[in-house]
Amino acid sequence: MVEEGAPSPVVEERASRDHDVAPVRAFWERLGLPGLVDVHTHFLPPPIERAVYAVFDAAGPKIGRPWPIRYRAPLEERVALLRAMGVRAFPTLPYAHKPGVAGFLNEWARGFARDVPESLWSGTFFPEPEAGAYVADLVGDGIAVFKVHVQVGEFHLDDRLLDPVWGVLEDAGTPVVVHAGSGPVANAFTGPEPMRAVLERFPRLAVVVAHMGAPEYDGFFALAERFERVRLDTTMVFTDFFDEAAGRFPDHLVPALRDLGGKILLGTDFPTIPYPYAHQLESLERLGLGDDWLRAVCWDNGAELFGVGVGG
Repeated sequence: MVEEGAPSPVVEERASRDHDVAPVRAFWERLGLPGLVDVHTHFLPPPIERAVYAVFDAAGPKIGRPWPIRYRAPLEERVALLRAMGVRAFPTLPYAHKPGVAGFLNEWARGFARDVPESLWSGTFFPEPEAGAYVADLVGDGIAVFKVHVQVGEFHLDDRLLDPVWGVLEDAGTPVVVHAGSGPVANAFTGPEPMRAVLERFPRLAVVVAHMGAPEYDGFFALAERFERVRLDTTMVFTDFFDEAAGRFPDHLVPALRDLGGKILLGTDFPTIPYPYAHQLESLERLGLGDDWLRAVCWDNGAELFGVGVGG
């Protein structure tokens, strides 16, 4: 029962939503952009999503610290919030954590992309004998992007079972978002060396390095400088929370952000972030790299990579 004089839950929910929406829209409207292209968001099948949320809630060894999820809401509400904020394109980025699960994730993501026009059709794969075949089928069907997470999946990027996958993706130019950095917690599979080994054999791969490779920024920036199609996403980097969780972005690499401006893409990790969506944008702005840099990162680069038009 709502106490007399207290705001109703509906009013409180609307106020909270407006509080999140207004600063995001103000950011891109000031820059004269048609909205945002966010290349790193997650939508997962409900049972897997619940399992992922439980890992964050437990703050266990794979997370390493308390990590409250700000945007824990039903799928439809999260999509509506991104639309209200003006995010014109966003992926689902499923990631397989063991053999045999990629097919289920890929079929669910296919349906999501069919139902949500702004969605960048996403898929995943795992080092297993059939990976080359199902990735080739998805590429042939027009999938937009893949995601792999070596910290969670506990596999090496240079596993030879993935060679057919890398060959297909290199030939097609289909991007793959790769979480290979050791943040938030390192294991035997993280770090830049396995990615370097893959790129030396498949140098035209279109790789988007998640979280800019944090905390091994230097190693992953070197790959972006060396390989034409390697890009970096901003996901959580420069935020106050991530500075504490994964280490502060090194000052000596700030000039490289400008030099690699065409290869830097906005990413946020929505919904599993512990702060307002706008904080990621504010964190980019306070770098002081200028409005043209922000326009490229928040719209131009992602729109070009994924063929996003003003209509979305």
